[in-house]
Amino acid sequence: MLYAFVPRDAHVERTEIFSGQPLAPNAIWLDLFEPTVEERARVEAELGVSLPSREEMKEIEPSSRLYSEGDAVYMTATVLNRADDPNPSADPITFVLARRTLVTLRYVDPRPVTAFATRIARQPGSCAAAEDALVGLLEAFVDRFADILERVSLDLDQTSRTIFDPSPGSDERDMQAVLKTLGRNDDLASTTRESLLSVSRVARFLGTTFEAGSKKEQKDLKARLKTLDRDIASLAEHSSFETGKVSFLLNATLGMINIEQNRIIKLFSVAAVVFLPPTLVASLYGMNFKHMPELDWTFGYPMAIGLMILSAIVPYMFFKRKGWF
Repeated sequence: MLYAFVPRDAHVERTEIFSGQPLAPNAIWLDLFEPTVEERARVEAELGVSLPSREEMKEIEPSSRLYSEGDAVYMTATVLNRADDPNPSADPITFVLARRTLVTLRYVDPRPVTAFATRIARQPGSCAAAEDALVGLLEAFVDRFADILERVSLDLDQTSRTIFDPSPGSDERDMQAVLKTLGRNDDLASTTRESLLSVSRVARFLGTTFEAGSKKEQKDLKARLKTLDRDIASLAEHSSFETGKVSFLLNATLGMINIEQNRIIKLFSVAAVVFLPPTLVASLYGMNFKHMPELDWTFGYPMAIGLMILSAIVPYMFFKRKGWF
């Protein structure tokens, strides 16, 4: 699909460009979402650019992600996608600045793109040029990453209370669910940090392209990029803290599981020792010797039963006194 964002009456209007329709000549943003071969070719021919293939977008070396060709600037960032789903992913998005037009090439639909497109359509004057659109998109991604880290922080606080809850019945909590929660939050925090690093590289590279220009209107964009860079640095530090917290809670959970397992093994060990003397007495009188005086004694059977009970009570009381049981 191909969408064009065209400024009209102080607003930015989003229009889908179908096959056979001409591209809007004054569009400040062309959004290619899962484009067909025809749509890619039309944009390349109109703007005189060569869009990277899907395989090229996945390359991780900076020289393949941040570069210039002629008058066009190519930037590819890896961003967190489907953060609300059970299996979030990190997918590449390519930004191309060419002929005062921003081109986004993507095969995923992250929430910040839709949110930013809705915002510029409702707020007059919020996006006057392609550079504004690109910086605004980067800001939308960083805002989304901040929301994800806030959610991770709240989730970890709840998980911490679950692990260390001293209330009655807390030993019956589902540690398997806790481990799954910790694993998901660690995945979100680490992927968010990776996305922040990728967006930071794009922002810094974009800043160098502004430095090459001399237009006064770029001063505001440079200031926004500096603010964005500070926000990214702060969020990256916060994500590192959340990752460390996940490691601590994971170790605490495993420790709690080990304590619970040791307690169960201790119960079985004490029970085995308590029933060992009665078993010895029962084994003694279960032998088939001919001359056993107690066999002819009227009180022999009650005596054996009492001896077994006594031999079980004595170890039990001893363990109870020592606090082992």
